[in-house]
Amino acid sequence: MESIKVSVVIPAYNRASYINQTVDSVLNQTFEDFELIVVDDGSTDGTYEKLLEYGDKISVLAHEGHTNKGQSASINLGLKQASGKYIAILDSDD
Repeated sequence: MESIKVSVVIPAYNRASYINQTVDSVLNQTFEDFELIVVDDGSTDGTYEKLLEYGDKISVLAHEGHTNKGQSASINLGLKQASGKYIAILDSDD
């Protein structure tokens, strides 16, 4: 039986107090055939730096110039990077 790959895309803006719980909840799943893409939307509260601490466990993206472009633009950026057969969008405070 072939594995089904899922791309999980998380748009994040100023979520330093939640982002570790959100990312860890995905990384701790028993399902292993997924990629995790987090798009930092120009955060100014340390969210981006917290994401970088995960190293190669996740893909961290940001808009050009590290600007804030909004949730839709962040999701779209993540979708461009996604390679999974299925896509899951997860809010950064879940």
